[in-house]
Amino acid sequence: MEIEKKRLKRLFPHLLREMEARKQRVTISSVRSDLQTGEKASSGRFDSYMPDVIDFIRRCDDEKQAIEIVDYMEKREEIGSDYARRLRKQLKEKGVRSFGPKKEDDYYSKRGIV
Repeated sequence: MEIEKKRLKRLFPHLLREMEARKQRVTISSVRSDLQTGEKASSGRFDSYMPDVIDFIRRCDDEKQAIEIVDYMEKREEIGSDYARRLRKQLKEKGVRSFGPKKEDDYYSKRGIV
């Protein structure tokens, strides 16, 4: 079904603005004709996923917060002291963004996980 842009703008002005802005786009990597198979494949992406120290560091705003995370996880013995030392060294030498871009609060929901 094709619709004229003027009519679309009149009927759905906010939708057209969102479409033209090209933000919050979702990539479709495959199409499944069987609903149950599709749901099973897409819903299991982060099943049983446990964030690691890097996931937590990527949520930090600065080096100080990241060091606190590393210290906490080392104290709880979730990471070893050698690994913690290497993480601190990377933080001091290269900064918190050397671990990857910042993960925002709704990181997983934007990727269709929740």
